[in-house]
Amino acid sequence: MAAEKTILKALAGETQDVPPIWMMRQAGRYLPEYRATRAEAGDFLSLCYNSDLATEVTLQPIRRYGFDAAILFADILLLPQALGADLWFVTGEGPRLSTITSQTELDQLKPTEDIHETLAPIYQTVRNLSEALPKETTLIGFAGAPWTVATYMIAGRGTPDQGPAHALKAENKPVFEGIIDRLTESTIEYLSAQIEAGAEVVKLFDSWAGSLKGDDFENYAVEPTRKIIDELKARHPDTPIIAFPREAGEGYIGFHEKTGADCVALDNSVSPEWAAENVQSHGCVQGNLASKHMVTGGDALVQEARAIVEAFKNGPHIFNLGHGITPDADPDNVQRMIDAVRG
Repeated sequence: MAAEKTILKALAGETQDVPPIWMMRQAGRYLPEYRATRAEAGDFLSLCYNSDLATEVTLQPIRRYGFDAAILFADILLLPQALGADLWFVTGEGPRLSTITSQTELDQLKPTEDIHETLAPIYQTVRNLSEALPKETTLIGFAGAPWTVATYMIAGRGTPDQGPAHALKAENKPVFEGIIDRLTESTIEYLSAQIEAGAEVVKLFDSWAGSLKGDDFENYAVEPTRKIIDELKARHPDTPIIAFPREAGEGYIGFHEKTGADCVALDNSVSPEWAAENVQSHGCVQGNLASKHMVTGGDALVQEARAIVEAFKNGPHIFNLGHGITPDADPDNVQRMIDAVRG
């Protein structure tokens, strides 16, 4: 059965006449049914840790649109919480974390083997979904990549330039690298447990990879990703892995080979034509429609979606956005995008 799934075909290197399609943050605030379920949960973290409700919001966009994949509803910051960091969300502002900037604070984190106690409800959501999804729909699990998660742990929040993490890297490299190593180790265990629970594909989101330059990109975006993929492939050789080093630019070139990723996801700062020549020539790519089209719609959405399909038609491609869909998106535009891709 798995061999019939279009996403898995693309990840195995197959070129298809119609690319499979899913959308980052496809379960989320742009959907009225999501907002209703979130209100029932009470708050965002309660929704993440309530397996029944997290299953429901993951299924909502599948019911509405028939995407080729469902991605587990969770958050990249659940892992630092499982390691012992305090995590809370401020309405309208986003996540807040207790900070890790010293060896003492790093030493106070829980051992990696203890993360599963906190994350058990996430694994239950994966099990629920593996039973509830339509047989043709691929189940994707995910985690944040170490650099991106570290930026939140060091700053205690999202920042425009990841400045606090860059500062710690310059001022106290042993602590900075200790955080990266702990996250690398625990991400392996977290994703491995998701695969054991039923995830058919896993994805690493390195949302802030683009702020790493030169050797830093190699050391803190490429190398941790390679380590994670190496170990996951050793344990689960048949599970494909998607890597998303957002805004990597020229760093996208060779990312398949350097990390072992089966697919490289692309943001919309690179053109599909450039990516087809420089990245897709090495393996499956995913992307890369600008999220703004989900808000603005119209002919531009249809034309751009078709242009992306055309640019990537000669190799393995999974259609997606260049970043997550935004809360102000029009649900009707999502259907227009799907019709343009499949039409």
